[in-house]
Amino acid sequence: MRFLPKLLSVALATGMSVTTLSTTATAAPASPASGAAAPAALASGTTTHGTTARAALTRTAASVTPPLRVTSAHGTFSAYAPDVQAVTYRPDLVAAGARARVAALSADRVGTTTVLVISGLLPQHEYGAHAHVNSCGATGDAAGSHFQHVPDPVKPSVDPAYANPRNEIWLDFTTDRFGIGHATSTVDWTFGGQRAKSVVIHETHTHTGPGHAGTAGGRLACLNVGF
Repeated sequence: MRFLPKLLSVALATGMSVTTLSTTATAAPASPASGAAAPAALASGTTTHGTTARAALTRTAASVTPPLRVTSAHGTFSAYAPDVQAVTYRPDLVAAGARARVAALSADRVGTTTVLVISGLLPQHEYGAHAHVNSCGATGDAAGSHFQHVPDPVKPSVDPAYANPRNEIWLDFTTDRFGIGHATSTVDWTFGGQRAKSVVIHETHTHTGPGHAGTAGGRLACLNVGF
């Protein structure tokens, strides 16, 4: 599973869209470019790996069984409009013009690895982030609850048995002095018929104790992601 973050870094840097990669080919895996380029590509708005990275990702995936699903989404935060991909509800904490990318890779027997890279935020500040069940809307509440692989029968879900980073996708991060943050989540399951549709940025790191597990303060911003 150690190759997954590298594959996702390539997907982030190349801006790949939702793809299902066939693994029936027998080509030997190529060594993908370093994941360190992903934050730089995000910050500059340029793609540094181009078609070479796409080919590397495809060849590496071809050496793995079973098929991989790669999902990538990106957006520049702004006020809500029906066609906006990334929405900010608190411009004081997630400014208009801040940018985010999310890439997720999943396969049976491997699970799902998700990477978030975000820039333009407050420097050295703690944020929470999770995958949510609905798409972004005019308010933060529109995204609904956290996506849970095993749903909690009690709503809102604040039971650590369900609201935890093994049953949900948590992407908490702390920005550096330039306002750039990144996070990685790895879970041992894949999406079935129901899929998460967004990643919501929250006000604080996520709580884990009984009665408030999974909570992370207000909903600051939202990025549509077609998991």
